Amino acid sequence: MRPPTVNKVKQAMSAVMRVVVVFVLCAVLLTASSGRQLDSGTATIRFVKNPEPAPDFTVRDVDGNSIASGKLRGKVVLLSFWATWCQPCLDEILDLIGIQARYTDRLQIIGLSLDYGPPELVNPVLKRVVQERGINYPVAVAPDDLQAKFGGILGLPTTILLDQAGRLVQKHVGVVNASLYETEIRALLKLPVAAKVEFFEDKGQVFAPNAKSVKELPGVDLSKLATERKEEALRLLNELKCSCSCRMTLAQCRITDSICVASLRQAADVVAKISSETEKSAVPSKPLPY
Repeated sequence: MRPPTVNKVKQAMSAVMRVVVVFVLCAVLLTASSGRQLDSGTATIRFVKNPEPAPDFTVRDVDGNSIASGKLRGKVVLLSFWATWCQPCLDEILDLIGIQARYTDRLQIIGLSLDYGPPELVNPVLKRVVQERGINYPVAVAPDDLQAKFGGILGLPTTILLDQAGRLVQKHVGVVNASLYETEIRALLKLPVAAKVEFFEDKGQVFAPNAKSVKELPGVDLSKLATERKEEALRLLNELKCSCSCRMTLAQCRITDSICVASLRQAADVVAKISSETEKSAVPSKPLPY
């Protein structure tokens, strides 16, 4: 058994690495999304055609009040994953406050913080931010298991939208113009919008478990496998976990984070192993001597 102090150090280092990775992705996504706008009359908003019920969750806000997802049915729900050290997250708070105020009775925004540390240290910081910025929606720490339920949070801010039936209909990773959020919310509330509404099939890019329906994965060459072997490879890719600390399966990680080197390498190993086993089974056995 490893000494407790060693385990604690390794856990702390792992947590720090997760924060660093999310911070870097936050900066990258800020750059990539800085030009994303919603032009009145010419925009297109998109919702999942095959929405799945969002995972049930219960959290306590900074004031100790319980928030249960099951009690939010009938409202559109916007889950904002953020952190106090993420400047783009702080920048969009004012817009979220305005949106919450305009749709008070029909919308519930929940701020879910990824700030790392024990609750007795994190909650006072969050509470101060809530008071200083006049946040009018509940703010709570996002536990690791909650992040895992939504397939992992790979960048900040991450915004997840649930319809009035509690189904996951859209996800945005990175900075998005607040008018897009409001247009999507209005469309879900059946209010007039100056945008075209389209629907797409979710193959894991919104709700990670839907990756199981995908037959091709970014960067993974399955073309040389026979049908049965390809199905075997996809099954394994949807069962084996990625080693990059994302807590997702290899298939989910390839879809949501196609630049991940760990999932790319592991997926290639899975395909190579199955391909090798296929070649061995195809070699004819030596004829028996008579």
